[in-house]
Amino acid sequence: MAEISASTVVKLRKMSGQGMMDCKKALEEASGDMDKAMEILRKKGLATLAKRAERETSEGAVVAWQSPDGKSAALSTLCCETDFVTRSDDFVAMTEAIRDYMATAGSSEGAANLLQTVVGGRDFQEIVTEGISKTGEKIQVGDYVRFKLEGPGIIGLYVHFNHKVGSMVQFDTSDEKVAASAAMKQVASDIAMHITASKPLALDVESLDPQLVERERGIYAAQVTNKPPEIVKRIVEGKMKKFYADYCLTQQPFVKDDTKTVEQVVNEAGKTGGGKAAIKRFVRFEVG
Repeated sequence: MAEISASTVVKLRKMSGQGMMDCKKALEEASGDMDKAMEILRKKGLATLAKRAERETSEGAVVAWQSPDGKSAALSTLCCETDFVTRSDDFVAMTEAIRDYMATAGSSEGAANLLQTVVGGRDFQEIVTEGISKTGEKIQVGDYVRFKLEGPGIIGLYVHFNHKVGSMVQFDTSDEKVAASAAMKQVASDIAMHITASKPLALDVESLDPQLVERERGIYAAQVTNKPPEIVKRIVEGKMKKFYADYCLTQQPFVKDDTKTVEQVVNEAGKTGGGKAAIKRFVRFEVG
């Protein structure tokens, strides 16, 4: 039997919210494999799927930028080792400088593209290296994604007041009039905030990883093995419906009015603006 360290048990406990002994037994059964141990706990009904849509990093800040015309926007994370450094003048200056580089960087995503972007004769990697020498800590760009409208639409951005989490969402609209409407501007901001709070895994059911969907079906079926097949099927389908509502953005209950789904709220905003609107894509980053 594989030796299970206390730190591994603690990590699973944090992920699952379950007791130390249950976590230790699951890890022993899974020979130390964290994902398999989590699946074992879930089959026993002791844990739910960890909402890991965010790309986890250590400490740092989420930084957002949007062009004056609103047609382009970007979201990035600047990461360091300790929360103490995030409050330093040097780190704050780097988060301000990174916006100039985000405005210039043309690539749609990737930390390397941002690091190689040149502004005023210096690439951002030089800024990072300088920050490391000043703070004495490892500093790096964790993530970088840029959205650009190719047709009628609007981009919503939201960064929480603590700068630890933020989201960006792109909407396609039937025409520019809809995109410019007060209703769409409000819903773009609201849905970005919703994503930050609700941590969706995918835009819709079709966007979910098929292997994840099949794994979830298997886990739910394992929880009701002692019932007749037709009852099992009905229970599993009910649980999958709840799963989709929890993890697919368009089907999630809207945080500001849970009597409506996100999709319904967006449809209503498009109609109010004089046309149609739909979410095209989103991204959510979190540090710490």
